[in-house]
Amino acid sequence: MKFLLDTNIWLEILLKQKKAFGVKRFLESAKPFSFFLTDFSFYSIGIYLLRSKKHEVFLKFSEDLLVRGGVKLIRNEMADMINVVKASKSFKLDFDDAYQYAVAEKYDLTIISFDADFDRTARGRETPEKILKTI
Repeated sequence: MKFLLDTNIWLEILLKQKKAFGVKRFLESAKPFSFFLTDFSFYSIGIYLLRSKKHEVFLKFSEDLLVRGGVKLIRNEMADMINVVKASKSFKLDFDDAYQYAVAEKYDLTIISFDADFDRTARGRETPEKILKTI
């Protein structure tokens, strides 16, 4: 399976929030699968961490996931913005969710997110807990 991990999944671990343990278990258990991160999520995480003066956390995140961890960074091209707008209109999504949705459609990825807004889309979403039960 190929998974697009939403921004909130990564922040759960980075900020040591209540679901961090489950996310870590998911990442470790699902190693044979492919993980993807959008440029939008990457930059959003960078903005948040640098604004919070967590520069080293951002560097470690970048190195661990993208350089050594095999997570693939993907994006929408300008020509794909029509699909972002369509997703926003069709499913009443904010830009960030519509962007993620359009990327998932483009690359045929399963969305992993804690954001229930994806539940009203054609692709839906999975959570780390739900995937762990199936593998």
